Parts: sequence; C-alpha cells; structure tokens
Amino acid sequence: MRLLIVEDDREAADYLIKAFREVGHMAEHAADGDDGLALAEDGRYDVLVVDRMLPKRDGLSMISTLRSQGVETPALILSALGQVDDRIKGLRAGGDDYLPKPYSFAELLARVEVLARRRGGKSEETTYRVADLELDRMSREVRRGKDKILLQPREFRLLEYLMKHAGQVVTRTMLLENVWDYHFDPQTNVIDVHISRLRSKIDKGFSQPLLHTVRGAGYMVRDSTR
Repeated sequence: MRLLIVEDDREAADYLIKAFREVGHMAEHAADGDDGLALAEDGRYDVLVVDRMLPKRDGLSMISTLRSQGVETPALILSALGQVDDRIKGLRAGGDDYLPKPYSFAELLARVEVLARRRGGKSEETTYRVADLELDRMSREVRRGKDKILLQPREFRLLEYLMKHAGQVVTRTMLLENVWDYHFDPQTNVIDVHISRLRSKIDKGFSQPLLHTVRGAGYMVRDSTR
C-alpha cells in the first residue's frame, strides 16, 4: 500500500513514515497543503493521511480541491479538533474517515487498511520474485534457489525496494528517500557500499546476475534471461 502523509510537524511525520514502513507499506511525506495537493493530484496513492491544520492550505481545503478535480483517493483526516461538528466538517469536505488526536498507531493502521480495501485496489504483494530470487516480506526471508540468504535490515530494505520495482531503473535519489529516509544527498558512498554488499550476497556464485548498475542512472533488479 502506498501512502501520502500530509503533516507539517516533522517529528510526527517521521514517526508515521517509520511506523508504516515497518509494517511493509510505502509512505511519502508532504509538509503543507499545497505540496500535498500537488503530490496527490495524479491519484498515485492508495490512501492519504492528512493533518487538518496545515500551512499554506489546510487539510480540508486540500481534500475538497482533490474531490473537485475528480481525485477519489481515500483520505483519513487527523486532527486535535475532535468534536462532532469538527468531524462532520471533515467528512463533508470529502474526507473518508476522521481520527482525533491523540490516537494509537494500531487504530490508525486498521482504519487506513479498511479504506484501502474499501477502494477495491489490490493489496500489496507479500512476496517478490525475480528469476530464482525470492523475498518474503512477512517472514523477512530471502532465498535464491534453495539457498537462504542472510541480510542485514538495511540490506533487506534495499533489496525489497529494488524487487518491488523490478525491471525499472531505481535512482540514487529514490533509494536515499525510500531506503535511508534522507531527503537530501549526504554526498557519501553509503549506497555504493550497500549495493556492493547486496550484490555479493545475491549474485556471487550464481551464473545469472540479477542486480545491475545502469550507468549514469541508477540500479535495477531484473531477470536478464527474458
């Protein structure tokens, strides 16, 4: 499931992004209503989690504008304003659910998953396969053929992201934002080091390499026999 968190409190946003990613969902962030609107307009997300009080454009205005544009992505509103009238305003603005603060992440997760199912979209895969390489997101196991491959948490997350986008070029910026949670380039060789380690684990000793460097563009996991 791919989520957009629209929240101006960076600490709160980081908490949500980390929590959603730990349970296997993709989460991206917008810090104000204008950025949230711009990111959500193409309908790429499965669910929007929107704080009500936002800079530039408040959450209700953002959602209302999306609905006027025909964007039907389910939206859950988070707000410290939890009175009945507040919830009614949120729902009438186009929100699909309304959760007052403070809240428990378990409840938020359950509500988001319900919205995603209600939309009728496909649930995110729990297993990724490329050729004879298999990654199980639930058990956190990786196998190539009959061999079990032991990965460090960051290596697992890196491979998971590459396999989710198998056959596509994944740029350094995409990896920094989605695997390292950096929204800037720290100008280090951290990606190169981890790619090298990962390649030695999933490709060394096998006749067919699966992890490829696309010069000047990024990286790609693909079955080169196809």
